[in-house]
Amino acid sequence: MHRRLFLQGMGGAVAVSALAPVTAVSVAELRNLAPAKGVPKLVKRFVDAMDWFFQKRFCIFVHWGVYSILGWHEQHQWRARVSREEYVKLQQKWNPVKFNPDEWLDVMEKTGMKYICLTTKHHDGFCLWDTKQTKYNTMNTPYGKDVVKMLADACHRRGVPLCLYYSIADWNQPNYPNQGRHHELPPQPGDQPDLMKYIEFLKKQVVELCTNYGEIHGFWWDMNVDKHVDRSINDMIRKLQPKAVINNRGYDEGDFGTPERDYEKGGEDAMCFERPTEACQSVGTESWGYKSDEDYYTDRHLIRSIDKYLARDANYLLNVGPTGEGVIPPEAVAVLRRIGEWYNAVKESFENVVPASHLTANRNILVTRRENTMYVHLHRDPISETVKLKPIDVEPRRATLLNNGRPVEFALNMAPSDHTEQKKYLRLRKLPVNEMPNTVLVVKLEFDDLDAVEKMQHKTDDKDDIRKR
Repeated sequence: MHRRLFLQGMGGAVAVSALAPVTAVSVAELRNLAPAKGVPKLVKRFVDAMDWFFQKRFCIFVHWGVYSILGWHEQHQWRARVSREEYVKLQQKWNPVKFNPDEWLDVMEKTGMKYICLTTKHHDGFCLWDTKQTKYNTMNTPYGKDVVKMLADACHRRGVPLCLYYSIADWNQPNYPNQGRHHELPPQPGDQPDLMKYIEFLKKQVVELCTNYGEIHGFWWDMNVDKHVDRSINDMIRKLQPKAVINNRGYDEGDFGTPERDYEKGGEDAMCFERPTEACQSVGTESWGYKSDEDYYTDRHLIRSIDKYLARDANYLLNVGPTGEGVIPPEAVAVLRRIGEWYNAVKESFENVVPASHLTANRNILVTRRENTMYVHLHRDPISETVKLKPIDVEPRRATLLNNGRPVEFALNMAPSDHTEQKKYLRLRKLPVNEMPNTVLVVKLEFDDLDAVEKMQHKTDDKDDIRKR
């Protein structure tokens, strides 16, 4: 029997302090254990080829198409009320002569990102690959090159997982039933609305994307305005591409959820997610595609957003919009560079860990864990230079600020605010919250036996329940 389960079976009768340090429960074991009281249930893995998704975690999202020529928004046609007849003229201006997929991947890797997701077709219907289903594609332009193939070849050569975005809403294909609903055009001249015919068109395009570009790792649907259900489409993708994870914006619930721009239905109080999740956010506040005068988020906002999802066992897509020439704007590159400086310093707190915020009652922080190490994430504005980790009452062997590698001062004593309990709790002290205000501080705490710390916490919780009764 595993030592931790033995302790639970003994009802805490064995004094934890008397036990010699042992090897902690592994991350895999933690995921398989039935959660104890007060411990959130961890997301199950797929246990197949799609499990790459839980190892890579951080992705670059790329919104790119003819809309980038105008430099305003990826939904320019809809938001600026441009007729289809006028908008399609952009096809003959598409000539991104500076596009170099290796430069994109260089930026991605320097940031610490592990995979890439490209918009193969956005709502405007323009296709970035050599599709045989419509002439409205990159081959019939002055550029005349298959963008998806260029990126796919670079990804395969460098071992980078490639995911493909595809918009169900289509403002160009005449069979798509544009009715003027959200993210739809009003009916246009030449329309022949027929949902079933459009879905046949869509299926043929999906087959092209899943058969002509080697191995892909994900399919990212968007904007199923009609809310049509057809599970056979995702089944087809899985048959053609066994490693591909599929999101929940298509024709069924897919494999993972997709909170966007920090919006979550259940709020941010949950200590982890109930299903696989991949949050998405853009570096700019106004657009996902290229905007020539974009208003960029602050580093602090983006870093805190990234941390609050990764620390709760979710993946994260951070988007950039290349210019009409195919270049990621220097302002966006600078944002990614600064984020990369933070991420690469603290990434061990996200990799091969489990969410463990239940270890403390402090809801202003998040906690991740690997064996006898826990990581404290200050993802919200710290209210002081001290972080209390109540009810933990054991000193770590070592405390280190991952951001700069320096030791962190800690204390184990009773603070005046704990006079009711008359107990001492672990406090992290003199953190550089004023010196480093535009980031998320992550403290690494190494214990002799973190299982024992958790067991003692459960014992304390049980006593509190008895007193309440």
